[in-house]
Amino acid sequence: MTQEYSDGSVFRVSKGGDNRSIVVLVAMMSEAQPIVDALGLKSVGRLHGAYPIEHFASVQRPYVHLVVNGKCPRFGVDNVASQPAAIAAFLCIEKFRPAVLLNAGTAGGFAADESRVGDVYLSYPKVYFHDRRIPIPGFEAFGIGSYPCPDVRTMAQAIGVKTGSVSTGNSLSSIREDLEMIRRHDARAKDMEAAAIAWVAEQHRVPFIGIKAITDLVDTERPVHEAFLGNLHTASERLAEKTVAAIAYVERFGVPPQADEVSH
Repeated sequence: MTQEYSDGSVFRVSKGGDNRSIVVLVAMMSEAQPIVDALGLKSVGRLHGAYPIEHFASVQRPYVHLVVNGKCPRFGVDNVASQPAAIAAFLCIEKFRPAVLLNAGTAGGFAADESRVGDVYLSYPKVYFHDRRIPIPGFEAFGIGSYPCPDVRTMAQAIGVKTGSVSTGNSLSSIREDLEMIRRHDARAKDMEAAAIAWVAEQHRVPFIGIKAITDLVDTERPVHEAFLGNLHTASERLAEKTVAAIAYVERFGVPPQADEVSH
C-alpha cells in the first residue's frame, strides 16, 4: 500500500503493518507541530473517513508514525481527552501493528514533587484514571485502571528526563476528589489522554509509554488554564526534544521490557 504526498513523493506502507513501527499519539496540533518539524514528517491524510485524525510520516523513517487527534468539526477545537485518544489508539494499532505506542503531550505537575514547567516525565510504573469513581466492588479497581508501563528508568536517564506515574482525567481543572486520587497513587503528571490509550494498548498487548511535558503546577495559586496557555509553547518545544530522543533510544535499544519482566 502507498500514500502519496502533495509533492509527488510516495511513502510505502507494508500490508498488515510493520511490527517495528513506532507510533506517536498526540492530542493537539500545537503539541505535535514541533515534533513534526524535528522529524521532518509530512501529512499523509486521515486515518479514517469518519474522524479528523491526521497521520504524519516520512520516507526517511517509514516505521515512525505520528498521529494527531485533529479538530472537532462541530466545535472547531482540538479533540482532546479520552474518547478521541482511545479511538486514535485503536486505529493506529489496527493499521500499523506497532512495537510501541508513545503518547506525547503536555500535563500538569506538582510543586510538591519539585516539578518545574518544562520538566518531562516518562510514565512509570503505572498510568491511572483519577476521575472514574465507581464505588462498587470490582468496578472501583476497573475505574482506576492501574495500567503498567515498561521499565523506562534506564531510558529516562539516557535521554535526561524524569519518571513518574501519570494520572488521567477528562477535565483540565481538578476537584478535591481528583487530587486525592492523584496523590494516593503518587502520580507526577496529570493529563487527559494517557490512561485511555494505555487501556487500548493493554487490550492488544502493545507496550505503552507516556511522554509528558509540564505546562502548569496544579498545587500553586496560578489558575491552571492561564498557566497552560502561557507555557504551552515552551513545554511543547521540550516535549519535541525529548520525544525525538525517546524515538532514537527505541531505535537503538528496542522497547524497554515491562516492569514485571524485569522483576523476574
